[in-house]
Amino acid sequence: MPRHHKKDSAPGGSQRQLRVGETIRHALAEILSQGNVHDADLEGHIITVPEVRMSTDLKLATIYVMPLGGRDTEIVIAALERNKKFLRGEIARRVNLKFAPDIRFRADDRFDEAERIEKLLRTSAVQRDLAPDSQDSEE
Repeated sequence: MPRHHKKDSAPGGSQRQLRVGETIRHALAEILSQGNVHDADLEGHIITVPEVRMSTDLKLATIYVMPLGGRDTEIVIAALERNKKFLRGEIARRVNLKFAPDIRFRADDRFDEAERIEKLLRTSAVQRDLAPDSQDSEE
């Protein structure tokens, strides 16, 4: 009787997905930092690539990007989408995969989410609940 182990999928994907995503992230960051993409909307923007998520079949890469300072995010993503064919070819040359994955760009909203949580933690209601005196007075 064959043994089949159903793997629980990790939150970020399998080890292979994570490794390929990180390799693509490094390749794209290098392409962008060298200024190989000639687009007027990308000129003057420093773009960070915090994460690349791969589909389970490694045929789709969702690339999360954020311009430095978080300004002109929509313009930068539109410019990257216009240059998708060039970027896909450059990634394929730098990353050794059987198939070059399709790529799509998304804005990385983790910084906004972290800022929202920071503001929430600084509210008076949360500070009151976190104060050491609040637990002593209840006893």
